[in-house]
Amino acid sequence: MYARIYRPARTAMQSGKAKFDVWVLEFDQQYAHRVDPLMGWTSSEDTLAGQVRLTFHSKEAAIGYAKGRKIPHQVIEGKQARPVPKAYADNFVTARRAPWTH
Repeated sequence: MYARIYRPARTAMQSGKAKFDVWVLEFDQQYAHRVDPLMGWTSSEDTLAGQVRLTFHSKEAAIGYAKGRKIPHQVIEGKQARPVPKAYADNFVTARRAPWTH
């Protein structure tokens, strides 16, 4: 049983930062998935990998949980997005590098 601790990334449809201050602890898959020959459904005997996802308010809390239960873990640090300075007046600049058309 091995765990990953990471901060989830936003999807392509999200631009806000409201719900991305949590850290997630997920377990890696231990057993291979099986395909049912009759129905074609995918199943696994590994309940931890597919159904258990723990969220924490800080990275230290997630690491403390893993260490307290002696779970080997890996912390994955994500890239921090740099804010791009923008101004509304840039929409009306006459000296653009490329022509602005619709």
